[in-house]
Amino acid sequence: MLTFASSEKQFSYIKMKLIIMTKSTFFVEEDKILTTLFDEGLDSLHLYKPDSEPIYSERLLTLLPSDYLRRITVHDHFYLCQEYRLRGIHLDSPSVQPPIGYRGVLSRTCRKLDELREAKRQSDYVFLKTIFDSQSNPADRQSFSYEELQQAQRQGLIDRKVYALGGISLDNLRLCRDLGFGGVVICGDLWNRFDIHRQLDYKELIAHFQRLRKAAL
Repeated sequence: MLTFASSEKQFSYIKMKLIIMTKSTFFVEEDKILTTLFDEGLDSLHLYKPDSEPIYSERLLTLLPSDYLRRITVHDHFYLCQEYRLRGIHLDSPSVQPPIGYRGVLSRTCRKLDELREAKRQSDYVFLKTIFDSQSNPADRQSFSYEELQQAQRQGLIDRKVYALGGISLDNLRLCRDLGFGGVVICGDLWNRFDIHRQLDYKELIAHFQRLRKAAL
């Protein structure tokens, strides 16, 4: 696991982009939690529901206040972007292509450092995974050493357009900042604080989001 002795860096004061990725499955309280996150200042949500029917994403979107839809990026069912006037679309693999003629905000995921340079030219921003062992998918293990990420930063591969994905938490957010990432993508560190099968009270989840948001400033 990546470790790093805390030290002051010249870019430590720069605000990082904080993106929340949804759970991969739908659940009853989801629209209420997402609305509260937006109320609390969430600027960017990635709607990630792999292998799901589009009708369920449509239903979720209709339950959210319309003013917040422009902060949402979809990972599939790209027609939703235009139909609901969402922020943009995200490509999860090199084999996925944007719709013909699409001119909106475009992001994509890279799994190799040597993919970053070309991906940045073709995208508004890029996710690099997996930075740490995933908290939401045990099969996603850390892909890079600290030294490899440092070298990528020195080479200009990791910069403000590259966001860290995979196992990101309040404990390692500072390390991502020091490595030059322009943002972080949070999933398990947030959603693991709410049991979708047993809980109705999501105050701890919202409180943790507030801590994450403050740390990203």
